[in-house]
Amino acid sequence: MSINLKNEQQKRYEEKNVTEYINKVLSLIEKETVTSEDAAWITKETVDGFREHVNPGFLAYRKTVTEGGQFASVEWSDSGSCFKDVNGKEYIDCLGGFGIYNVGHRHPKVVKAVTDQLKRQALHSQDLLDPLRAMLAKILADITPGDLKYSFFTNSGTESVEAALKLAKMYSERSTIISTTRAFHGKSLGALSGTAKGMFRKPFLPLIPGFRHVPFGDIDMMRKTFETCSLVGEDVAAVLLEPIQGEGGIILPPQNYLKEVRELCDEYGALLIFDEVQTGMGRTGKMFAADLYEVVPDIICLAKAFGGGVMPAGAVVAKEKVFKSWFPNPFMHTTTFGGNPLACAAAIATISVLLEENLPERAETVGAYFLDELKEAAKGHEDKVLEIRGQGLMIGIEFHQDEIGYEVSKGMFDKGVLVAGTLINSKTIRIEPSLKISYEEVDTVVSIFKEVLSQIKA
Repeated sequence: MSINLKNEQQKRYEEKNVTEYINKVLSLIEKETVTSEDAAWITKETVDGFREHVNPGFLAYRKTVTEGGQFASVEWSDSGSCFKDVNGKEYIDCLGGFGIYNVGHRHPKVVKAVTDQLKRQALHSQDLLDPLRAMLAKILADITPGDLKYSFFTNSGTESVEAALKLAKMYSERSTIISTTRAFHGKSLGALSGTAKGMFRKPFLPLIPGFRHVPFGDIDMMRKTFETCSLVGEDVAAVLLEPIQGEGGIILPPQNYLKEVRELCDEYGALLIFDEVQTGMGRTGKMFAADLYEVVPDIICLAKAFGGGVMPAGAVVAKEKVFKSWFPNPFMHTTTFGGNPLACAAAIATISVLLEENLPERAETVGAYFLDELKEAAKGHEDKVLEIRGQGLMIGIEFHQDEIGYEVSKGMFDKGVLVAGTLINSKTIRIEPSLKISYEEVDTVVSIFKEVLSQIKA
């Protein structure tokens, strides 16, 4: 690079006060508390930054978390089952980062494991053997159902689904994948091919060929699709399912449905992939929803809560017969940051917390209480609330109209409770808090829900 070009760049940086701006931001990060002046500056910079440099669409989309039309809700800190905005207002988090905070916000054990590892080594060399990846894989082999044995680590749920799809295709060299309506598996091209939301798919068509969608819960249609694919020589490689559909609206499977899908896969030599990105890590009352429904998949996809709400982390765990297609060449599918030491430390500590504090069992007990209380609060409002359903601490409240769900979401947020819709729609709002949420906090949420519901006209 020429000296003149370097000087021009430096001049541009100086004109825009880049160094000064960076130093101010870093000083704010360093502070344990911020002043009201700091809060005002942070809010303005956040809104302006989203509008000018991130995506102004987020300002319109998150309109339920505003007050008086001002985009003033800027999160700043968190702990336990709650977070605070930059002005110090506390909210009970019933969205949970779409299912990230199963062990709570910044659980001390998870934070300690990550910071301890950070003091020694943050990322691995990519060439030597990194120990925590091996140790975490062993732990997963011990706690996942059946004979799931080998792990590949990722950074997100979408990446986990992508890895699972590639595993399935390499296992049998078949190319047909069956997914379901209302499914959500991610937004990269492979995962999006399994996702069912039309508005996310249409701009990117054609997607990966070979995907077929059947109605979730319809075992007869699933069977007919298997039969048809076999007859025309497009044998099914795998069925990709969420045991409980999350983004689709907290949809529970019919009784025995998942077992019957397992039987169909066995009959036709196809693999069963469970996308447990939302349902895994104790959310449904068992460590995995596969345990809940007593079905062992061939591949299980994990993410979201896998990193303990501290690190982005995900995993694919598969049976040896499936995973061994990657044995001859482990570079068939790789990732730079997946399975890094910080993420592995977080995941190991997360599993420790889930087991030591019996959080899956707690999710079942507290979730049943939460569900019953919400149903009780909705009595007399049948003209607004269509159904309240769920399993463990994965609960959906479905309204007759999207507009009602939006008003309920906004009303609850204004009173200090964060909830959100599913698939950018408020017709069904989700309740996915920390598995450590207290009964007192549950009662507060229910009381606010009842109060807000009574103030809304159908």
